[in-house]
Amino acid sequence: MQLIGIIIIIVAGVGLLGGLLYVGLRENSGQDPLQARLAEYADRETPATLEELEMSLSFRDRVVVPMFQALANLATKFTPEQQLESTRKQLELAGKAQTTDPRTFFGTRIMMTILLGGLGFFLFFIATKQSPLNAIGLTAAFTALGYFLPALQLRSQISRRQNNIVKALPDALDLLTICVEAGLGFDAAMGKVYEKWDNDLSTAFGRVLQEIQLGKIRREALRDMSNRMEVPDITSFTAAIIQADQLGVSIAKILRIQSDQMRVKRRQRAQEKAQQAPVKMLLPMVFLIFPSIWIVLLGPALILLKNTNLSGI
Repeated sequence: MQLIGIIIIIVAGVGLLGGLLYVGLRENSGQDPLQARLAEYADRETPATLEELEMSLSFRDRVVVPMFQALANLATKFTPEQQLESTRKQLELAGKAQTTDPRTFFGTRIMMTILLGGLGFFLFFIATKQSPLNAIGLTAAFTALGYFLPALQLRSQISRRQNNIVKALPDALDLLTICVEAGLGFDAAMGKVYEKWDNDLSTAFGRVLQEIQLGKIRREALRDMSNRMEVPDITSFTAAIIQADQLGVSIAKILRIQSDQMRVKRRQRAQEKAQQAPVKMLLPMVFLIFPSIWIVLLGPALILLKNTNLSGI
């Protein structure tokens, strides 16, 4: 009976973890649920009743998602506001601020901590009956894994996004330079980048254009874009554009200089990675390749030497 109870608890824990991950992925889908509902009912001739709207939703939208959101809101009631602001900043750096709520993310992080901690407790204290010291250490490791795993995933997304921005910036500057020298304004040139490409940098340019259309000053929109990325190359680029805008310097000339500098930096990064390659290859060669070569080369000789010694005896 005790084993059956443990199995039920483990299955329930895995189900809860899967639900949390599903809600997190649903939050990151990028689709606006309000726009989806409006598009679904826009063509109806007669307005739908509230009961019809509720029953038309799936079980997931009516029960599962509200339940996990309620648990997330309950967990974040005891969360310091500073921690929520830090989470919001990290979501902006990862490019997820428009699709993921910081409270939902932090609530998912807290519930995953509790879930994996409880799962580790039942596994190591009851199921396998480890020694108290080992059980405490393994349970603490599971708890720490549940707390830090979402944060590590978010940091990985931040690093990936920053790397993509750094790779796309030189080509974007080339296109900006060509458009501005052809007679377009800087805003129209950013619009061309936004139309031609579909990456993190072009999305950021599109957001800058939207903010400018809503009334924000261009230099403030560019400065906010730089703060949402925290990429040194973007910071220097926006600083140069803001300074040229304030001093009345030709933006085409500034873009040409920035484009040349970014191409030089890209070449230097490629050379740096090429110089790092032998050092990174050293450990795999020492621990993986060299032992295999020694086995292939010295193995037959050792076998012959062993047979010779045995026959001599």
